[in-house]
Amino acid sequence: MLEWLCARGFAMKMFLLSVVMAIVCVGYFAPVALGQQHGEPKRVILDTDPGTDDALAMLLAFNSPELRVEAITVVAGNMTADAGLENALKIASLAGRCDVPVAKGAIHPLLQELNTGKFWNGANGLGGAELPPSKCKPSAEFAPDLIIRLVHKYPHQITLIPVGPLTNIAIAVAKDPAIVPLVKEVVLMGGGITGGNVTAVSEYNVHSDPEAASIVFNAGWPITMVGLDVTEITLVTDEDVARLESKPGPETTFAAAVARFQIGTYKGTGIFHGGAVHDALAVGQVIDGTILKTQDMRVDIEMDGKFTRGMTVANRKNAIERNVPEGDHLQSMGLEAVQPNVHVAVSADSPKFVDMLIERISGK
Repeated sequence: MLEWLCARGFAMKMFLLSVVMAIVCVGYFAPVALGQQHGEPKRVILDTDPGTDDALAMLLAFNSPELRVEAITVVAGNMTADAGLENALKIASLAGRCDVPVAKGAIHPLLQELNTGKFWNGANGLGGAELPPSKCKPSAEFAPDLIIRLVHKYPHQITLIPVGPLTNIAIAVAKDPAIVPLVKEVVLMGGGITGGNVTAVSEYNVHSDPEAASIVFNAGWPITMVGLDVTEITLVTDEDVARLESKPGPETTFAAAVARFQIGTYKGTGIFHGGAVHDALAVGQVIDGTILKTQDMRVDIEMDGKFTRGMTVANRKNAIERNVPEGDHLQSMGLEAVQPNVHVAVSADSPKFVDMLIERISGK
């Protein structure tokens, strides 16, 4: 499975750099043709590592008429790829969506070891909530290949929603850079411009595979980054779960159990008053683009720093100092502009999103 992409060492870094440089020429926010009529559901591919918040993201996507889920692609992250695939299949089965292909992708990051997140997701990845064996069967396709095929099948119509490490998306771009101008947009959960949750400055999804993130952020397609700046202020509370439970159903009962695990875990840190449902917020933004306010920024991924590896380095002013040689030193000559490459979410209508999440899953 693409062992050449997973090899360690200097040669791999040089390859990744060449990929980034080759695809940057596609151009940021390249114009796309209209591939969908107004009012038609948006075709989406949810790339996920289930995961508690991933589970809620899946249920929200499945229960939103604004979206047509074309595929669920699974990447190693919160869980191993095999465990994530099993969880994804169980959730799809619970929602009665065995019509949606569920495909396993990368089993580890491009260059570093896999770091799973059982503390935040429970031993089974679903906060201890149990689901019956899935009636759905996994797709035989490798997840990046499925992404490539669907993007070509529906040019300018597919919105990618990666809510885990970006390994699958990076592999798809590396295998077929021609998909970049054919993707409608990328709305990802990851990063943050005011701090991290794995290190002081690095968010989990980006920190889990910075090399993959660098490829994705530099590909030249429209990107919205739904980072910690908005996901950690958009919290589900005990009162919200009580509203959810007031209209019971199989999906509702499962979602409530997952949400209560998240609330307990996050409140247990002493930092939060509720549970962050990070990944679901990215899905919510695709459903309703008014939930988040964004600012265009140049965002680069730190891949080498001892304390900053995985940091999403955001240039809020989209300018850097211009220095030129003068004798034996450099002389500052003012500022020069840098091209923004990301719509960075900077604020959220949190009550609007939480109401959406509760309404869509209640009674299901």
